[in-house]
Amino acid sequence: MTSRTTTPARAALLAAGMLAMTACGTTAAGSGAVADPSPVPAPGQSTDYAARAAAAVGRHDKLFPEVAALCEGKASAAPTSSAAPDDLPTDPAARKYAENHAYKNQAALTPAAQCRGDAHAARIKAALGGSDGKGAPRTAQELSGLLTGMGYKVETGDVYASSTGDLSFVLSIPESGPCVTGHASPPVSVQAQGAYMEGGCHEPRGGH
Repeated sequence: MTSRTTTPARAALLAAGMLAMTACGTTAAGSGAVADPSPVPAPGQSTDYAARAAAAVGRHDKLFPEVAALCEGKASAAPTSSAAPDDLPTDPAARKYAENHAYKNQAALTPAAQCRGDAHAARIKAALGGSDGKGAPRTAQELSGLLTGMGYKVETGDVYASSTGDLSFVLSIPESGPCVTGHASPPVSVQAQGAYMEGGCHEPRGGH
């Protein structure tokens, strides 16, 4: 025999379950919280790379205001080229050589990036004492300390000495690029360049 007290209890449980099911995916009244915490991104949504690049340049300009002032107003878009798509040599041997060494190609710099690179190169060269390198660091550790003190991030392998003790360095300018490479041993030379097509500021090793 079924107890009369169990029927209302079952009915209440059933009603509560149906209410929970119908409320799934909706906003609770007065709470402002959505039940699904991870909505699917809108179709076609993509990363705005131009906005990211502009934000990186803004961060660079805060770190190096003197460089920002020098390069204000420079175009940030690469100039269009009228050269033919295939500019490899027509001579078979020279063409093969160019193909085998394509991994050494560097990205072209926009006028703004070239300006920033040249300004950083001049800044570093001046800190090294100019072309004659008077007062320039004599060890890799000293050179790393100098560059770090100037606001550059020195990674492992960015500063190195040759077998004869000549110091060289490779840097990626913080936030916005480009690359700056140089020799700190007299005669001192520092120049800006684009990143290598295979990525990074260090010349890639290899080829085919």
